[in-house]
Order: sequence, then C-alpha cells, then structure tokens
Amino acid sequence: MKIILLTVGKTNELSFKNAISDYQKRLKFYIPFEIEEIPELKNTKSLSEEVQRQKEGELILKSLTDADEVILLDDKGEQYTSMQFSSYLEKKMASGNKRLIFLVGGPYGFSPEIYKRANGKISLSRMTFSHQMVRLIFVEQLYRAMTILRGEPYHHE
Repeated sequence: MKIILLTVGKTNELSFKNAISDYQKRLKFYIPFEIEEIPELKNTKSLSEEVQRQKEGELILKSLTDADEVILLDDKGEQYTSMQFSSYLEKKMASGNKRLIFLVGGPYGFSPEIYKRANGKISLSRMTFSHQMVRLIFVEQLYRAMTILRGEPYHHE
C-alpha cells in the first residue's frame, strides 16, 4: 500500500519544508509515501468561502481514483493516541487497498462532495494548526506509527 498526503497548497516556510523532508526520507525505509500538492486557487478575494471550497473540491476529486481509501484530516474527526494510530494504520495496510490518501483541505475546509467521498475522518488535535504545521505533525506521526509497528525505540510509553 502507498500512503499519500494530499494537500491543497504548498508548504512555504523553510523550517517546515526541511522537517517534512527529513521525515519523508525516514519513511522511505518503512512504506511507500509521498506528498502530493494541489495548487492553491488564484484570485480568491472575490470568491466566497463556499465557492472556494467547491473549486478546491473539484481539484481534489480529479486527483483521486475510485479505488482510493480517503481519510480527511478534519478537526471533527476521530482522535487517536500514537499507539492507536499505529494500529489503525496496520489495519488499513492489511486491507488490500493500493492507495491510502490522507487529505488536508484548504483554508476553509472541505466541500460537501469531499465529505461524501471520504471513507473516514481523523483529527490530529482539537486545537487549530496552520496547514503547514498539520503536514509536519502528520508526517511525524506517520513515522512514529511505523516505528511502533516495527517495535523500534523511537516511541516511548
């Protein structure tokens, strides 16, 4: 199974880019993983939040296949400890799906069509994080989950 973090927009902050890149390199030893970025919408000042969500949703749907397992990173999603998240991933990896997509939406969240398409929702925290920070937290937790599944000492109880 390949895990993909699908995001709307790029990570611009150099410190985040470097840290994310570090975890991406570490993850290569455990699982096929990549980050795919959907370009941010241009000229959004005249667009309502609803229209922006709709347009981003259309771009997101074009990036997905019918066979993809899609999990939204959403503040209203299920929360897990790192140990629980590793178990969750283990089950997903055993499911036989080819691609597991974790999706980070744009600044106003997801369109109704994306919520309908999703197979689940996960919340990284009840707190609000910048989209760039969400990416870093997610890749670190994915790496942590892989080390837990391998019984490696990165995670301590």
